[in-house]
Amino acid sequence: MGFFDFLTEEIAIDLGTANTLIIHNDKVVVDSPSIVAKDRLSGKIIAVGKEASLMQGKTHENIKIIRPLKDGVIADFDASEQMINTFIKNIPALKKRWFAPALRMVICIPSGITEVEMRAVKESAERVNGKEIYLIHEPMAAAIGIGIDIMQPKGNMVVDIGGGTTEIAVIALGGIVCDKSIKVAGDVFTNDIIYYMRTQHNLYIGERTAEKIKIQIGAATEDLDIPPEDMSVQGRDLLTGKPKQVQISFREIAKSLDKSILRVEDAVMETLSKTPPELAADIYNTGMYLVGGGSMLRGLDKRLSQKTDLPVYIAEDPLRAVVKGTGIVLKNITKYRNVLIK
Repeated sequence: MGFFDFLTEEIAIDLGTANTLIIHNDKVVVDSPSIVAKDRLSGKIIAVGKEASLMQGKTHENIKIIRPLKDGVIADFDASEQMINTFIKNIPALKKRWFAPALRMVICIPSGITEVEMRAVKESAERVNGKEIYLIHEPMAAAIGIGIDIMQPKGNMVVDIGGGTTEIAVIALGGIVCDKSIKVAGDVFTNDIIYYMRTQHNLYIGERTAEKIKIQIGAATEDLDIPPEDMSVQGRDLLTGKPKQVQISFREIAKSLDKSILRVEDAVMETLSKTPPELAADIYNTGMYLVGGGSMLRGLDKRLSQKTDLPVYIAEDPLRAVVKGTGIVLKNITKYRNVLIK
């Protein structure tokens, strides 16, 4: 086996709706938007990742922008395969190799995924030279990534708010005891902002602008300790058709996101109501951990804490918690074998 180990490379992939991250040799080597630009005439992929995201909303009819993943699962098989392939080829250490190495991969998947969707992920990985493929549920990877010892007989609650799905899971003894996966996450928040700007300001804005608003002044509640400053937003006036600019405050964004955040709160409450009493006692002491890009929404931790009466902690590096956990599992496959789905 020793000689063939030289021919095998190990990578951990967090295949997200919004961003794809890859770890190789304990380092995050790829951190790129999950987006592809395709030429409609030739069917060729023109750009992937950051380059493609710059084109979003600015293309002519011959260029199609595709987001291969929807709600955390593969929606466009060909585009996702080409995207993964490009990302793997761009890993600095693999670029120097004369030939494509066989890959041992650990890939994260949402906890509410179906068998068919799981097979799609596996087949995509096999086509990019994946020889050994392991899958792991996202909340589990997130828990490992933020340093929770998941093998202990102790309950921990993780809420992973990504781009396409929000995953809520109670973890104990290396398994998920109860979980809930809802399709309300970053993308829904972005669409809420677009809808609000149309209905309240008669301003038509694109996804990239809405994303920028969400990051700069997005908030989950109107009473923030350190409120962000107002922001100027440019778009197209729906009445006159002319470009125009309006000033908006974080309070307006908090209002526009209120309904979606209520759904996240309800899902958290539902998961808590299904938790066995002994684990509920543990969670009362340990609190709830937030990971994923959505957890960076200002005041969300405060709001969830008020709703559940639990302490709520945001992970140190919420965007990379899941991929870090996947990387740890990749290094200790024998230790975490029970957690993986082969």
